[in-house]
Amino acid sequence: MTGNQFVTTSVTPEANLDILSQYELVRLQDKSGSGLYRLFRKCALAVLNCGSELDDARQVLELFKNFDIQISQKHRGVQLDLINAPASAFVDGKIISGIRENLFAVLRDLLYVGDELELTHDELTTSESITNEIFHVLRHAKALTPGIKPNLVVCWGGHSIGREEYLYTKEVGYELGLRGFDVCTGCGPGAMKGPMKGATIAHAKQRIGNGRYVGISEPGIIAAESPNPIVNELIIMPDIEKRLEAFVRLGHGFIVFPGGAGTAEEILYILGLMLDDRNKNTALPLLFTGPESASGYWTAIDRFIADTLGEEARKYYSIVTGNPAAVARAMKKGMKQVTDHRKATSESYHFNWLLNIDYELFQNPFEPTHENMAELNLSKDQPVHELAANLRSALSGIVSGNVKESGIQAIETHGPFKLTGDPELMKSLDAMLRSFVDQRRMKLNHEKYEPCYRIQL
Repeated sequence: MTGNQFVTTSVTPEANLDILSQYELVRLQDKSGSGLYRLFRKCALAVLNCGSELDDARQVLELFKNFDIQISQKHRGVQLDLINAPASAFVDGKIISGIRENLFAVLRDLLYVGDELELTHDELTTSESITNEIFHVLRHAKALTPGIKPNLVVCWGGHSIGREEYLYTKEVGYELGLRGFDVCTGCGPGAMKGPMKGATIAHAKQRIGNGRYVGISEPGIIAAESPNPIVNELIIMPDIEKRLEAFVRLGHGFIVFPGGAGTAEEILYILGLMLDDRNKNTALPLLFTGPESASGYWTAIDRFIADTLGEEARKYYSIVTGNPAAVARAMKKGMKQVTDHRKATSESYHFNWLLNIDYELFQNPFEPTHENMAELNLSKDQPVHELAANLRSALSGIVSGNVKESGIQAIETHGPFKLTGDPELMKSLDAMLRSFVDQRRMKLNHEKYEPCYRIQL
């Protein structure tokens, strides 16, 4: 022990990843730019820092600047030496089991994804190659379960939400769990934790002993949204685009709770896919929900979608507020449609191969530099699914500027991102973002939020 806030100890895996090659050990210990040490340290700290009330990646890294992690291969297998680790990850000096699992899941994915991307980087230039890579990552993580009918519900929503909305997400998760549904989220706090917490209680009541609580993250966001220990299947994807695709390939139905820029990004992503004519007949139930007090929030989101993407986009989702049981019943009905559609199309239950995802619009990673943000085409003079993709990129940049280490640094160096486009469209975007700020949905525990963007009206 090194005080009340920090713990120094060693941990070993309980189930898998018992041995590593010498090559893998060298990569994990390599502190140069080409090594994995810095990335592994950041992701490991995020897992250990569960329950954090900080969503600024740089603040987290500064708070635990003396944290270190050393990896070695002992006679019994892999060992991680944790130095000055967050005490919240331990009980009486012993690491919490769920956090131990997630820590080694990070190690597993960083090694596998790093090796795979290194071997196939030059080949990842088509939609098919990206999707195939995502399939391999999910299969390696044992996240694909063939033979089981569709039952995985993806829950999206904000990490910065109030108590009433958090309790509502738990109630929805509880109703989903009573109906035998498993839950997948972005693995962090707030609306990502609540549904899992509710589902665990329902699964216990229904004597479901193998409930799945899948969390999908990526290195850029994980420090700001530490995985909650309820997650029993943590998967780290290489970037936000592959993270989003993993959700829609793996998940069978989607429930969205109130949130900020990241939640809007997820909404625009899935609507952009559905507005592609090639996907118009795809069964992918999408529900927006929250407590009655969130009715105004969803009215504003609905208006923004209508103003920017048009009335066609509104037919792909339903809004249900104040009734968790009704949400779960609607999802159960939608899940039957998914099952029937996959049977009719001979599509697999465990991975949605038939969903068409455009490479340039949704798979090629968008780097939120000031130049790229300023050059986004935010005009209605383009196919509507392309507009959705560009709006998604704009929101992704705002998320980066709010909580990601690289984005925060870019804002400090060059000032806020500047977004320009059609005047009416920009007014709609500005109104939505201002509502997020007013409702304190952009960041955790910030009395005064300073926007990382400027809308050019």
